[in-house]
This record gives sequence, C-alpha cells and structure tokens, in this order.
Amino acid sequence: MREVAALAGVSLKTVSRVVNREPNVSPSVRERVERAAAKLDYRHNLAASNLRKAHGRTGSLGALVQDISNSFSSSVLRGIENAARDRGLALVAASLDEDADREMSLVRDLVTRRVDGLIMMPSSDRQDYLASELRAGLPMVFIDRPPTGIDCDYVVVDNVRGGRLATEHLLAAGHRRIAVVADDEHIYTAAGRRAGFAEAYAARGLSPDPALIVSGLRNEAAGLAAVDALLRLADPPTAIFASRNTLCVAAVRALARCGLQRSVALVGFDDFPLADVIEPGLTVIGQDTSRIAEKVAELLFARLDGSTARPHHVILPPTLIVRGSGEIPPPASR
Repeated sequence: MREVAALAGVSLKTVSRVVNREPNVSPSVRERVERAAAKLDYRHNLAASNLRKAHGRTGSLGALVQDISNSFSSSVLRGIENAARDRGLALVAASLDEDADREMSLVRDLVTRRVDGLIMMPSSDRQDYLASELRAGLPMVFIDRPPTGIDCDYVVVDNVRGGRLATEHLLAAGHRRIAVVADDEHIYTAAGRRAGFAEAYAARGLSPDPALIVSGLRNEAAGLAAVDALLRLADPPTAIFASRNTLCVAAVRALARCGLQRSVALVGFDDFPLADVIEPGLTVIGQDTSRIAEKVAELLFARLDGSTARPHHVILPPTLIVRGSGEIPPPASR
C-alpha cells in the first residue's frame, strides 16, 4: 500500500479509503490510485510474497473443479482434502461449470479471502490473468488441464493415450463402426480423447464414419438423446466410445432402454461407482484419482514450503479396465 501511495502521489490513508470503497475520495484521485494499484499488481488483502511465506497464512486452500458432483472431481477432491487435513489445512471447493466468467469471479473471491494456495481445473481459454498472483507468491497447481498463457505446475492424464486405448480395444474385437459421444471439442480433455480415437483408426489404415461422431454433449440428457439417435440410424454403430463418465452413464441407459446392452459394445472414459456391477460390467479407461490427488498435493505443498523450482508438468498414464461391455463382438454379418 505504501508503494501504491507513492506511485499515485497520495497518502497511505487515501489508498486505504480507495481499496476499502470508503466515501470522500474524489473520482480523479480514486482513478489515480486504481491505476497505480493495477501497475504494481496490488490486490486488496493479498500479502506480499515474503509475508505470505512467513506469517500471513490463513490455513486454507482453494480448489476449483468443473463439477463437484461429478464422481471424478469429487474423488480427486477427497484425496486432496485428506492430504490437506494432514497438514492442518482446510479446503474450500467450488464448481466452475465450464464458465469462464464464473472461473474469474471465484478466483477473485478466493484470492480476496487470502487462500494459501489454489488448485484449479480451468474453464477459460487462457489463464494469464493469474500472472500477477503468481508473481505475488500464490502457489498454484492446475489439474486435469494444463494452463494456457502462464507456466505453472500441473497434473494431467494422457488423454490421447486413453482415447487410443479405448478405440484399439474395440477395433481389436472386430468393430469398425464405432461411435463416439464426446464433450465440447475446445475442451482439452475432449480434444485429446478424440485425437486418440482418430490415431487408433489411422494406425490400422482405416477411417471412422463421421456420422457416428457426436460432440458438444455437455450433460447426461444430451448424451442420452445422442445415443438414441445413433441407435436409430439405418446402419447403426456396433460399438460406442463414451469419452466422459456422464456420457457413459447416458450410453448405458440408452442401450438398456433398447435392450441392446449385450449387443452393442461400450467403452467409457472414467470409472464411476457401480460400473463394475452393471450387466455386463462396464469396460472403462480408468484415471487413478488417488495418484492424481497425491501429485497435486505434493506439488502444492512444495510451493507452500518455499520451493522455487521450475514448474513441474506431470502426465499420468490411464489404464484399460476390462469388465465385459467392451468385449462384445460385432454381429457376424457386420
């Protein structure tokens, strides 16, 4: 605040009035103080990095994921919460819902509350708006998707490899008409899984049918409608790759509704509760949520302990979990 006051040519008390939104400050002076604060990366209630490292901590961490109710996000959050609790830290979590404005608003709220560290599964196209917080010393780790515009610690899964594993498994079973139901293509995870699907086909000198690829499916209801439409085609798919857990649930429901759960093969991306007791058991590409949480906590705690090492980029391998649904062969006539 002293530096802001010096740059703006005003008293420390005036800066305090401006940042606390107090009256009796002229518009011109308020504008001058705000310009100086922006130039110096000043944030109200955000201590300088040396204070943050010494005694300015609040004992809390912020975690922003796409949807807390999603089994993948909740499982990762639980692992992080356990690790944080061991260090006497509280976890404040919220959902972003693929909304860039919501992301920026929630980040601003958490920074104002002076969380000691930030964990985020980003929604916005770029995260360079966080550059000033990094310079101020706020430890950050990105999860599930790497940041764009800044270099920072992150932990992701190899989505391309996962998409390729799922598709190769179905192709090896003899399927050629494999449908894909996917999230928005601009999302990092969805794009990687689609790329892996294409790579598996290309490796065999084959080309997928574009009519069987449906993207932009944001929720289970959209996935259910998409799978229903695919199954009604004159030449329907013999197998489905559902590239997100909610879309996999939708595919299970659609196939069961048509009595095709033992006729059309299905591989999902992400495991979820009861996937092993569905009939047939659901074959999935699994992400090790415990390992993801462990690595995120490890990186964040290292920063909290003062590490100034170059950012770590951790890419974890997915695994194919075979249970039955992905091993259904295509009809002999196909």
